[in-house]
Amino acid sequence: MRYFVCSILILFSFYCIAQKTDKKLRAMISSTIKQYNGEIGIYVKNLKSKRIVAVNADTVFPTASIVKVPILIGVMDKTNHGELFYDSSLTYKDSLLYEGEDILGSFKNNEKILLKKIIMLMLTTSDNTASLWLQSLAGKGTRINEILDSLHFKYTRVNSRTPGRESNRTIYGWGQTTPSEMGRLFEMIYYGQIFSPPVCERMMRCLGRNYWDENEAISQIPPTIEVFSKNGCVDASRSEVMLVNAPHNPYVFCIFTKNNKDVSWTHTNEAWTLARKISKLLWNYFEPKEQWSSTLVPE
Repeated sequence: MRYFVCSILILFSFYCIAQKTDKKLRAMISSTIKQYNGEIGIYVKNLKSKRIVAVNADTVFPTASIVKVPILIGVMDKTNHGELFYDSSLTYKDSLLYEGEDILGSFKNNEKILLKKIIMLMLTTSDNTASLWLQSLAGKGTRINEILDSLHFKYTRVNSRTPGRESNRTIYGWGQTTPSEMGRLFEMIYYGQIFSPPVCERMMRCLGRNYWDENEAISQIPPTIEVFSKNGCVDASRSEVMLVNAPHNPYVFCIFTKNNKDVSWTHTNEAWTLARKISKLLWNYFEPKEQWSSTLVPE
């Protein structure tokens, strides 16, 4: 009898899991990605129906600049405890420079800048000098990873400039995550579940100002719609996470890639093209045209 009851419970659990999957959408996405020349992971969740699509969603991928979301959480932890202040003025030093095309890197030594502007540069323009400064202010990767662990994230970690993470850095670079974990992280921010609702509201405002909106999946969302997003790109890895605050069916979309054959930096890059294609598919699936006035989404 006990074996029979256990079997029923197991079958019921599998049934519940199956019920959570949007099989129609999964088939559409699977068909779209089957010829992709690289490794890909996708996580989609309709926040209204709670149905998901997961393709390699628990596989670990490089974050590239998406690591700046965990860094944001580390900084907000400091503000939440009164160790940093959102409106405080900080002093830039030449020693902070990370060579590249960053805005902050063009500052003069001893020039003043507000903490909130450094955060804006990190998230909006993906400024690496700003990001590494904030990583240090947050308590370095060690403290950020402690916070991630306390939030029950198993794979999402900062690797760069973090003692003990050297081997992971060799494989994944600055940071690592999975599509499902990064999707859950955005969902927790959206529902005010990290630190406090006011802190999450501040993080959402910061994540809603992405400068990089031409090649990426976010380009397929109408400009009238609020989107919280972060993208990350290196030669063989192009990834993006976004929470689309759609009026009828808000949803999370994470697409991560690695070992890509196409390492070009043009609009036609295979990974970017695929991300845009899936993003358009999702928008039309969750927000069909008949729900919209022609004045909002013109033909």
